[in-house]
Amino acid sequence: MISIDPIDFHSKEEPYSDRIDFYQRSIGLSDAVQIGIGQLNGIPVAIGIMDFQFMGGSMGSVVGEKITRLIEYATNQSLPVIIMCASGGARMQEGSSSLMQMAKISSASFNYQSDKKLFYVSILTSPTTGGVTASFGMLGDIIIAEPNAYIAFAANRYLIHHNQVFSLVT
Repeated sequence: MISIDPIDFHSKEEPYSDRIDFYQRSIGLSDAVQIGIGQLNGIPVAIGIMDFQFMGGSMGSVVGEKITRLIEYATNQSLPVIIMCASGGARMQEGSSSLMQMAKISSASFNYQSDKKLFYVSILTSPTTGGVTASFGMLGDIIIAEPNAYIAFAANRYLIHHNQVFSLVT
């Protein structure tokens, strides 16, 4: 899955598709989350790991779809879920479609936790802000945060990381 430009977003610097291409080439990931199935002490688990280096770990439609599919797979296979969050929030370049990911993931999580009674661990790394915090970041049965992590719903206007400035939705 790769991100598209659903609202024809163009900043002064570059088109959205060029920015996605840059991060895909420089980081080596297709988007800001990797998902998979592994084992923890011999126990099969479904795991998602967000990467802040990919556009500030912003949650667009691909991130939302991958996490939703992970949770749905874990539901069908009765696997515990672990998601490591690191995000500046919803991806403004995708408009409301990025915001809808919060509802989509939360719905899948509701079925997973409430209907199937399965176990979800959310690990919050610094920073975890915006729509990620407002949705799946805070839905875990157990929520773990790294010491002194910056965790918020509405972050500062700018977050500085690796000498780059990422504009956040506030």
